[in-house]
Amino acid sequence: MKITDIKLRQLTGVMEVEGTYFEERLVRPLDIYEEFRSQNDTQRGRQIDDSHLELTAVYAQVETDEGATGIAGPLMPAVAYQVWKQKDLLIGRDPIATEFLWDIMHRSAAHGRQGEPMMGISAIDIALWDLKGKSLGMPVYRLIGGPTQKTMPAYASMLGYASTDMGLVRERAIEMKERGYRAQKWFFRHGPMSGPEGVKLNIDLAKTLRETLGPDDIMLDAWQSWDFNYAVKMCERLEEYEPRWLEEVGMADRIDTYRKVKDSTTIPISGVEHEYTRWGFKRWMDAEAVDIIQPDVNWCGGFSELLKIAALATSYDLITICHQGVSPAGMAFSSAQPPIHTPYVEMLVKHAATSYFFGKEGPNFKDGMLTVSDSPGFGFDIDDSKVDSETLLEF
Repeated sequence: MKITDIKLRQLTGVMEVEGTYFEERLVRPLDIYEEFRSQNDTQRGRQIDDSHLELTAVYAQVETDEGATGIAGPLMPAVAYQVWKQKDLLIGRDPIATEFLWDIMHRSAAHGRQGEPMMGISAIDIALWDLKGKSLGMPVYRLIGGPTQKTMPAYASMLGYASTDMGLVRERAIEMKERGYRAQKWFFRHGPMSGPEGVKLNIDLAKTLRETLGPDDIMLDAWQSWDFNYAVKMCERLEEYEPRWLEEVGMADRIDTYRKVKDSTTIPISGVEHEYTRWGFKRWMDAEAVDIIQPDVNWCGGFSELLKIAALATSYDLITICHQGVSPAGMAFSSAQPPIHTPYVEMLVKHAATSYFFGKEGPNFKDGMLTVSDSPGFGFDIDDSKVDSETLLEF
């Protein structure tokens, strides 16, 4: 079997929604500047009206001379370009040789070891694993030695929900609890430059969640938008609400900041979703900078590299919980890990709905638990009935 093509399928379709879909954005590193802090650009897709959201997504599809295919996505257009750049290197190669293909892509990317080039490599690697599973008629979680757990606890990741209106926070937190989630992660809207009012709203969020959810796990995410002094001050005030973890307290390369914050608080510190490859993650592990690592399979180097990162993490006795773990590849990974090292799967409630929209199958969720797909590969295929238009991208 040989790779004959890698197609980049740009799909457009309309998802039915109720009201404004993405209500409020999270705090961002750019918010140190007033002109950016006041923006509220929350869109992932174009809201047509109160009932419809238009979505555009790009999927990478690896094709072979024997008819087997593999798919990965959705991808940002800039990442699609990075996929396209690898085509000449891969066409004519054996798609089952995932270790070899990853290595030649990585070695050819002397100036692409991080960021969008590595995301492109990740997408191809995920599509190759999907192809491998489909060609063998097996789910990927079995190819890597699973399952250790077919059904896994999910936490509701509340990205896109309003987090500064405590009435709405309380209402949505109760709704998620009633859906069966026994843990929820909420996103701060404010950082160091928002002043005392921002501090108050951040603390109010934690207080409201603890009062509403009782002993359930709550997680809080600063999305790499704080600095050391602000993080320490916030930790001192957040400790009484006993969050399960505090996520991304500083920008991605501030390893010493994370380590010092971790040393200053009883709250477990998580992060590193914006890191790449086993070598990048090893820096964080050696520095003892976090308690929980959160690699993103779509960014860190793909499925092949995620397995290496997680194996390395077990030697440091660290927990690995994938960012966007509800993704098809993230589910397969989590299903094959020891539960003590991967105790939760992140269920991005709003973003999972948009990410799976074009698929034949959505996440198998019931009573706070996610069950991995038994379909071959990662269990994701395009449902053509949801596609209003399709374009093959070329660069």
